[in-house]
Amino acid sequence: MAVSTVAFRYANALLDLGQDKGLTETFYADMQLFKNTVEQSRQLMLMLKNPIVRKDKKNAVLTVIFKNRVNPVTMSFFQLIAQKHRESILDAIADEFIRLYNGIKGIQKATVVTTTPLTPELRQKFTAMVTKMTGATTVELDEKQDTKLIGGYVLRVGDEQVDASLRHQLNEMRLKFLN
Repeated sequence: MAVSTVAFRYANALLDLGQDKGLTETFYADMQLFKNTVEQSRQLMLMLKNPIVRKDKKNAVLTVIFKNRVNPVTMSFFQLIAQKHRESILDAIADEFIRLYNGIKGIQKATVVTTTPLTPELRQKFTAMVTKMTGATTVELDEKQDTKLIGGYVLRVGDEQVDASLRHQLNEMRLKFLN
């Protein structure tokens, strides 16, 4: 079974449990903590994905790192994942949980790439564009800079991309001239 399918099922089950127990916000914070921890510790992620390391060792490491930092139900979830030999996809489960949570709360993440830092007016315009595209109530913009764009912007929302950069327009013109 594909990793994304399995991750979705576990994340969805955790989200359902969170909604039933009133712990959705707590689980969200715990998944954010897990995601941030594995992003900062390459060794931890490599250990979790390593099939040679025994599951009890992985479970012990997860317990030492997260026992006092996450909700006991989340810790039980981590232990269950380790028992089922799915600890290698815990990062995918966390990502999927965060995506599902954002969908429920009406939060849309978007990335905007420009040549210069965004002004508050431009930030507001991009937020309005994303809101109009997705119908989301809240937009979280990830702002990046790339001087290779020459000018304009590239906006990524989920699987969609709006490329209004001068570099893209120049490439389009070059292709038209070559054909």
